Amino acid sequence: MSVGFIPSNASNKTVTWSSSDPQVATISETGVLSAVSNGNVTITVTAQDGSNVSGSKTFTISGVAQAIEGTIVQTSQEIINALANATPGEEIYARGGTYTFSSPIRITKNGTSANPIMFYAYPSDSERPRFDFSAMSENSSNRGIELSADFWHVKGIDVYAAGDNGMHVTGDSNIIEFCTFSENADTGLQLDNGASNNLILNCDSYFNADSTLENADGFACKLDAGTGNKFKGCRAWQNLDDGWDGYLRNTDNITTTHEDCWSINNGRLQDGSVGAGDGNGFKTGGSDDKQLKHNAIYKNCVAVGNTQDGFDHNSNRGNIEIYNSSAYDNRRNFSFSTTNIAASLLIKNSLSFDGTNSDSYSATQTDITNNGWQNGLVTNDQDFKSLDISLLLSARDADGNLPKVDALRLVSGSDLIDKGVDVGLPFNGPAPDIGAFEFE
Repeated sequence: MSVGFIPSNASNKTVTWSSSDPQVATISETGVLSAVSNGNVTITVTAQDGSNVSGSKTFTISGVAQAIEGTIVQTSQEIINALANATPGEEIYARGGTYTFSSPIRITKNGTSANPIMFYAYPSDSERPRFDFSAMSENSSNRGIELSADFWHVKGIDVYAAGDNGMHVTGDSNIIEFCTFSENADTGLQLDNGASNNLILNCDSYFNADSTLENADGFACKLDAGTGNKFKGCRAWQNLDDGWDGYLRNTDNITTTHEDCWSINNGRLQDGSVGAGDGNGFKTGGSDDKQLKHNAIYKNCVAVGNTQDGFDHNSNRGNIEIYNSSAYDNRRNFSFSTTNIAASLLIKNSLSFDGTNSDSYSATQTDITNNGWQNGLVTNDQDFKSLDISLLLSARDADGNLPKVDALRLVSGSDLIDKGVDVGLPFNGPAPDIGAFEFE
């Protein structure tokens, strides 16, 4: 790097160089920049003539090969062996490419809280690892990945065409991050059999359908799942049945949290036609005897274009809380009926727009305030930058975060800005806005 001086005949041209993050890049006394790792770094040059004049420039460092300490796998058998024999604290990296499997991958070895087991896509590969289970027949025993262990962190894996669930989680305290589940013969990712305190982060589940065209959700925390599971930053679209399914059996009074989750066009097949599934965005609960409680929490969630309900009661007897969420263009945006009534329903700072049928908001106890249909507010298409819901399916960023797009974002001057009430979520301005996205 070089530096200029004004005036050009200055008598003292001594400068010092500094780096904001030597772990990303260093700078020598003569201004030679050396990359260390990928990331952003600010280089500052300061004059040493007593004036303290300085200048800075920020650089993005990319393309630096990262040193990997761990087990690197690049065949199907190496993957099976590494996962079967993993030990606490081990790091396993799968190289990019397609791997074929004809039977379930079973993960049974536990990590620990202090030493989880990590199974990641190799970080510098341009191609993601794709686990292709299409050789499986459709059968309830033919799940793609069976995770019955605790304290795993799985990141960056694409699971395709399993004969049942793409991934079936029955363990505790796992993190499933930046994975995709597509074209499986049942739910893309399902938690049950006591699975508790798992985090499903920045995952996508889509085009899942069985051959009868009746079943397969995007995500499910259902049947005999445990409590404390969370979905954050996930998307489910065009799954034959529901985007999220919380139907219970043989368990009661569990709590599941959904944050920044988008449920789009569920109830439709990959070609866009309507199947025989339920077609709800978020099915909050339900049970065979219509008595079980699935306490469901939704924060900054979006339900759009689903063939039935955006947020669906389904005879859930539990407590439902919905904060700063958006329901648009579903058959019914919010459907909570008096039949097998929920214990409580809280809806705040949320909007309902352009549903085909009228909404219902029934529960034994209700706290429904500061929404886009209350306090004289009227939600219409003029409130939004765009109603093109296909934008919600745009590519994620390199870290797996949801794309920032115009769909359902408020325009300047919308009467939905600053009309909410503080519910403990971040907001701009004097009060929260209505809907899933704060105006910026």
